[in-house]
Amino acid sequence: MTPRQRVETALRGDLPDVIPFTIYANKLPRCQVELELRNAGACILERSPGALSVETPNVKTTTVQTQENGAAIVRTAIETPAGTLTTVNRPAPGTTWHLKRMFSGPDDYAAIIALIRDRQWRENYKPFVEARKRYGEGSFLRANFGYSPLQEILYHIMGVEQFSIEWAERRDDLMKLYDVLTEDRRKEYQLMADSPVMAVNYGGNVSPEIMGIDRFRQYILPHYEEAAEILHRTGKLIGVHFDANNLALADAIAESSLDYIEAFTPPPDCDMSVAEARRRWKNKVLWINFPSSVHHGGVPAVEELMREILHEAAPGDGFLVGITEDVPDHAWPETFPAIARVINDEGRTPMPLAC
Repeated sequence: MTPRQRVETALRGDLPDVIPFTIYANKLPRCQVELELRNAGACILERSPGALSVETPNVKTTTVQTQENGAAIVRTAIETPAGTLTTVNRPAPGTTWHLKRMFSGPDDYAAIIALIRDRQWRENYKPFVEARKRYGEGSFLRANFGYSPLQEILYHIMGVEQFSIEWAERRDDLMKLYDVLTEDRRKEYQLMADSPVMAVNYGGNVSPEIMGIDRFRQYILPHYEEAAEILHRTGKLIGVHFDANNLALADAIAESSLDYIEAFTPPPDCDMSVAEARRRWKNKVLWINFPSSVHHGGVPAVEELMREILHEAAPGDGFLVGITEDVPDHAWPETFPAIARVINDEGRTPMPLAC
């Protein structure tokens, strides 16, 4: 099988010849190690271009980049029919630090709602198909919806502290914004269902310590369900980037219609083992993130944990190993190949079940 075929087979819940090893494209610099990993069967996980595009014809966006204390700072002004919003960000390798989000206070609700209502979603199928062909059999191109409405408010629009204040003091205003975002997300579902994609992530980064199980069930899970119902009509798969502690959410996730759980991170970084996830989510594909902290232990620690993970995942149907989070710069040139070696040596399926 090619690397892409392994990913596609595993995502369908079946047994590939070897457990797939995927690496986010932005986590793997182009270099000799990358070439060696590709030759060893690693699959590059691409997330761009998207299958959909969005325009805001009545909104003007102006971006200015400066240097402050040696760091790039990006200031953005978003002029909507109901007012101007501003953001300040600091780009970093593989991520972006939000120094100021667009919500500064209650006066910004109207402008943010105007911005969202101006979004016009369109198919972007041809560039998606062309990119998938260009990437070849060594890559897998996955689509994405972005965050569910409450998560978008929490992470993109407000931030945790401001969200907590608004939830306590102006919940009616916050929920009006939530409703507008809900209608906006619904514009995407059928377009994605009609697209040429195989798998779609619906946001994620759900922190149970912040969101709580009750809010998760009431305000997040229903969006996964609504999208899944539409996507499943055309055979599409839907998953979520659950990269945090999942034990508190485990029952709700088990009850959901999600096809795969992506970026699942076992101990020592998070609170749920591969064995427990396989036991509790019997009908879901598990696409893990190898714990970032273990890379600090070097090759021996990585090899030991990788063997343990494979042991817990046996026989290996519907299981993938991934790199979805940041990894120490000094470590990955040795630890990524170590993961690939263990998978190639001991991840051929079906793997023997534990006695």
